Amino acid sequence: MFKKIINTFEYLIVWSQNKLTNKQFIFLSAVLVGISAAFAVIVLKTFAHWVFTFATYVTTIASVFKYGVIKGMLPIIGIVLTVFVVKRVLGGTIEKGTSQILYAVAKKASIIPKKQMYAQIITSSLTVGLGGSAGLESPIVITGAAFGSNYAQKYKLSYKDRTLLIGCGVAAGIAAAFNAPIAGVLFAIEVLLVDVSIAAFTPIMIAAATGALVSVIVLDETILLSFKQRQIFNYHNIPYYVLLGLFTGIISVYYARNFQRVEHFFGRLKLSPYKKALLGSSILALLIFIFPTLFGEGYESIRILSQKDPGQLLDNTLFKGFRDNNWALLGFIGCTMLLKVFATGITLGSGGNGGNFAPSLFLGSYVGFFFSKALNLIGLSKLPVSNFTMVGMAGILSGLFHAPLTAIFLIAEITGGYNLMIPLMIVSSISFAISKRFEKHSLDVKSLARKGNAFTSNKDTNILSTLDTNSIIQTDYLTIAPNENLEKLVDLISHSNQVIFAVVDSENNMQGIVHFNDIREIIFNSYRVKYTLVKEIMTVPTDIIYPSDSMEIVMNKFESSKKVFLPVIKNSKYYGFISKSVALEAYRKKLKSMTIE
Repeated sequence: MFKKIINTFEYLIVWSQNKLTNKQFIFLSAVLVGISAAFAVIVLKTFAHWVFTFATYVTTIASVFKYGVIKGMLPIIGIVLTVFVVKRVLGGTIEKGTSQILYAVAKKASIIPKKQMYAQIITSSLTVGLGGSAGLESPIVITGAAFGSNYAQKYKLSYKDRTLLIGCGVAAGIAAAFNAPIAGVLFAIEVLLVDVSIAAFTPIMIAAATGALVSVIVLDETILLSFKQRQIFNYHNIPYYVLLGLFTGIISVYYARNFQRVEHFFGRLKLSPYKKALLGSSILALLIFIFPTLFGEGYESIRILSQKDPGQLLDNTLFKGFRDNNWALLGFIGCTMLLKVFATGITLGSGGNGGNFAPSLFLGSYVGFFFSKALNLIGLSKLPVSNFTMVGMAGILSGLFHAPLTAIFLIAEITGGYNLMIPLMIVSSISFAISKRFEKHSLDVKSLARKGNAFTSNKDTNILSTLDTNSIIQTDYLTIAPNENLEKLVDLISHSNQVIFAVVDSENNMQGIVHFNDIREIIFNSYRVKYTLVKEIMTVPTDIIYPSDSMEIVMNKFESSKKVFLPVIKNSKYYGFISKSVALEAYRKKLKSMTIE
């Protein structure tokens, strides 16, 4: 019965594809991809919420010690189960992080494996749902992108349309996760897509609106991260928002660098996946036992921080006796703030699945609270703590993901208004500038850039990385020996379209090159042509191309040498030439094919 419904649904889509124009079909596809991504959000968020509710309910039947033990045990179960599913169900590997979407768009023609439509849901549900200190948004984004890519593959859409529907899935996922359609659109465009024309905004907006609408209708509002209470913005506090921007920028760099250190530590461990999972999750369990707010996504503690009684965070902890002590609360917040990166790094490095989106919001809220509360306790000011708590989220999000627009509008949307727009802009832009100064690439693309793969923060580099140097090497150029006279060279010029010749010996070792311009002045002097040897007028090239060079390196060599032809050496022998005009034409064609219209 279910299969029959699916077949009927697919038939209707094919019928629509035949009856509608391509643009109309893309609009319909954006709606369908948006609905799919929204239901992925509903499954993930609901499961995570149920587990958190269960863990919280334990407080009514257990002591603080037992509560901490139970909360600490759940992530161990979750991470070990995640490793089990990856090994037994998913073929032994699973790609983590939104960087794989960037790689798929740039290197794999926007083709994302089918298993990503369910793999991320299963594994992140187990990891984060059972208390792993990570976020569900990255798995949601990957799942939405996989829906878009596989939908496009099934109905044989072009590379441009596949990429566009990947953007639709991403936008819908973020929109549904936060009921923030504008932030969803901006995240897809600012972080993931290479190049988008204004016309391409429409399907992405349709998908984001669809995802947010489905989420609002089906998902309980209490599961989503939202705020109802906020204080009035006072322009006298602008200097403090500037300082907060600097502070969040520094903390973003601290998080990015330590997260990678923790991941590298687990990556270098010579342990089996299960032993690594047990080691990491045991350390995480200890952290959660001492600081229970590190459990899961942590959105509930963000809400508590923004309300009138943040001391609730110390309930059911080892520090509950200091509930009403502001300095003790501040110390607890500060320690949690510094430890969050290690909790998340351990969760993901030891085998769990999740992302850094939710941790960035968690960390941002704690940074904003710590900063404003400390100044208030010292007596330097009287700052609106809830405002700084919310604006801090934008600062860390902007600093880690290098996405200031997404950060500004996401926090504006989840706070239910735009009264904080000015401080959001100040903090996000300053944090971005600080982070960019010390970290060239965002957290998600740093690993890609380190491996020499594409990253969308630099469109030219991204496009060049998709071009294969070997495809533009011309190997049919005529060559000449160094001891030949210029009569031979003139004969070659008159019987070919070449203007440049490689000078090679009998073993095809390149001795130099001769350009037509080098003999222009003597070509009509028969005596000099007859008695001048090629080796007397050849030049030794200063820049040489190797087939293994990336296209970015090739173009840099053209730029530095100011030449229009560069020789290619392969296995220490002359191989051919690359023409700058051919390279630029290949770039132009690729740019045209990758521009979403």
